[in-house]
This record gives sequence, C-alpha cells and structure tokens, in this order.
Amino acid sequence: MTALNPNKLLLVRGDLPRLGINLSPSTLLRLEAAGKFPKRVRIGAHSVAWLASEIHAHIEALAAEREPA
Repeated sequence: MTALNPNKLLLVRGDLPRLGINLSPSTLLRLEAAGKFPKRVRIGAHSVAWLASEIHAHIEALAAEREPA
C-alpha cells in the first residue's frame, strides 16, 4: 500500500480506502447530507474530490470520540 502525499490538497474516491474509509458512494452521500462527513468538491462534470484537510480532521474527530474523556 502506498502512503498518500501529505501535500495533496484533494482526495478522490480511490484515496479514501487508503485512509480506512471504505464506504459506498450512497453511504458517503447520506453521511454528507446529514453533516456527518465532509462535503465533496466538484472537480469536473463527473468527478468529485474532498479537501484532504477536512478528511484528516474528520478522522481525527472520530478517533477523539472513542477516547475516554
């Protein structure tokens, strides 16, 4: 498995599994609509991506939720 470039600003759908996010497109849409996953950015007529900083912040927030207070 290849590590992601830390300077990469956008993550496409294929990058998400490498970060441990193995969700179907419909689940991603549902979570985005509910405000539980970062919103996508349209990068073309049929292409979307996510801001890497928002995805990493989302993962950190999930990890923080599991830690005892």
